This record gives sequence, C-alpha cells and structure tokens, in this order.
Amino acid sequence: MSSFEENLNRLEQLTADIKRSDISLEDALKDFEEGIKLASGMGKQLDEIEGKVQILMNEPEPQEGSNPPLFDEFSDQGEVNGTRK
Repeated sequence: MSSFEENLNRLEQLTADIKRSDISLEDALKDFEEGIKLASGMGKQLDEIEGKVQILMNEPEPQEGSNPPLFDEFSDQGEVNGTRK
C-alpha cells in the first residue's frame, strides 16, 4: 500500500499531466480515472486518520504527578485484602 504522501504526489503529477496542452484526450481520460481512484482511496485514509485523532482527543488526560495506587485504600490501616492483620 502506498503512503498518503506518495499518493498525493502521484495525484499532483496526474493533475499537471492533464493540464498539458499536448496530452491526448485518451491519455487525459486515463489520468483522470486514475486520479479519481487515488482521491477516493486518500479520502478513506483521511477518514481513518480522523477517527484515530478523535479517539486520542477524547481520551482523558492523565493528572500531573498521578501514579496508579500501589495498594488499596486499606493498606495504610493495617488491612490486607480487606482483612485486618
């Protein structure tokens, strides 16, 4: 699978080719067809990227200096697993 950047470069190349004055109608149509397919695939790639970004943006931010507790809330009261020592 080509990277998004590679696809974008190819799409730009196809666009430049279509704009040439010496291109045949048949070649322009082939380039246009390839460009449409590339653009469609790139749209899907962007949708996937957007979904990942949305997931990352909706994750709760970790509190500064917070570490997960090593012991449960009873550990400093002399209890182990909910029972007194």
